[in-house]
Amino acid sequence: MITEPAPAKLNLALHIRHRRPDGYHELETLFAFCRDGDLIEFEPAPENRFTITGPFAAELTDAADAASWADNLVTRAADAFTAAYGIAQTYRVTLTKHLPIASGIGGGSADAAATLRALARLHGIPPADPDLAAIAARLGADVPACLLGRTALGRGRGDALEPMDGLSGTPALLVNPGVPLSTAAVFARWDGVDRGPIGEGDLLAQARAGRNDLEPPARALAPAIGDVLKLLNGASGLLLARMSGSGATCFALFGDEPARTAAAAVVQARGWWHLETTLA
Repeated sequence: MITEPAPAKLNLALHIRHRRPDGYHELETLFAFCRDGDLIEFEPAPENRFTITGPFAAELTDAADAASWADNLVTRAADAFTAAYGIAQTYRVTLTKHLPIASGIGGGSADAAATLRALARLHGIPPADPDLAAIAARLGADVPACLLGRTALGRGRGDALEPMDGLSGTPALLVNPGVPLSTAAVFARWDGVDRGPIGEGDLLAQARAGRNDLEPPARALAPAIGDVLKLLNGASGLLLARMSGSGATCFALFGDEPARTAAAAVVQARGWWHLETTLA
């Protein structure tokens, strides 16, 4: 059996420059990854079987579908992999879903990327194989960054990646008020204004000087995001607080673990989903 983590993705900054002729948006974004997230398990089996477990399993499937090869980014990634490499193999796959659905932290994209990494390991394919990256790009704009799995500046759709020195070990707190958001709906409300590129400096300086251009439309759809950010921005020991991706998950980076733990206690009292983790 191959076990592969699917860590949560954070957008430390997300600048939208313009809408492209192909319908996508031209982005500049600072990707970072947490040490915690979902988990994928793969093993060869007589027939394809996909099971979802974990705290957020019920939001993706019901009991009738629990053992099927239902349409999901995991099964799409597995099918694309076997087709691209000409592998006649079926698998038993288990996705343990720890991250909220439709929450701006790359859950589905991270799961798809973990699937590709797991299958590459299982079949002895180098992680830098260009065909693997090509599959990732076809699966979604965030999947290449999740496949890379390290801090990077993303341009284009977010899939033109430039690795960067990160903030490994920085304590992080992820908070979601329990409101799923459609990425398409949030992008549709973007006001179309180019507010400029990501600046210079080290990663934290760039992130602090940056912004998330999807935060205003996301807050219009889910006002609770504003409540989360207000709480996080008032926390002691804070380095940076921001909404990730298209929301509704927000994150806070802290100078030390006690500050993160104190903030988590306040969040827990509000009844919001939260995850205490560190940056990878």
